[in-house]
Amino acid sequence: MSAGAKLEAEQIKPYTLAGNATVTLVSAATGTRFTFKVRKAPERPHSTAPDTWFVKVLAGSDNTADYRYIGYIREGRFIHGAGKSFATKDAPSVIAFAWFARQVLFPSANGTPRTDRLEVWHEGACGRCGRKLTVPESIATGLGPECATKGGFGSMLRAS
Repeated sequence: MSAGAKLEAEQIKPYTLAGNATVTLVSAATGTRFTFKVRKAPERPHSTAPDTWFVKVLAGSDNTADYRYIGYIREGRFIHGAGKSFATKDAPSVIAFAWFARQVLFPSANGTPRTDRLEVWHEGACGRCGRKLTVPESIATGLGPECATKGGFGSMLRAS
C-alpha cells in the first residue's frame, strides 16, 4: 500500500464523499485519532431517495476488517445509527465524526470548513475505487486520475 497523505481543506469533502474513502481524523489539540470508512450506498434504479453514505469506525487492531457501523450521511447530515450502531451517540468516535460532518464536510454558518483544529489523512488508496495510488498528484489528493475525472473532481488534482 502506498503511503497516505494529509488532505488540504478543499480536498477533504470530495475525497470523503467519493464513495470508498478511508479517513483518519487527528485532533490538532490532543493528537487523538479515529479512522473511518465512508462508503456510498449503491444507487437503486428508479429511486428518488437521496444519496446515502455509510460510516464505520475502526474498532480493533485489524485495520482492514475491524470496522463497525456507527451511522450514515444523508442530505448534508451525519445521523447516528441508533440501535444498529456499534457505539452510542456519546462515544468519542461518534462525537468526533459528527463534529467533522458539521464543521468540515457540511459547514452551515459561513460555508468555510473548520480545519484549524483537525488533520484529515487518507490511507494511500483512491477514495472512489480503493486502488493503490502511485501518481504523486493522486497521492496528494487521494483520488486517482481516472476516478477524479469520473467523479467530477478533476479540479482537485493539483501538485501539493
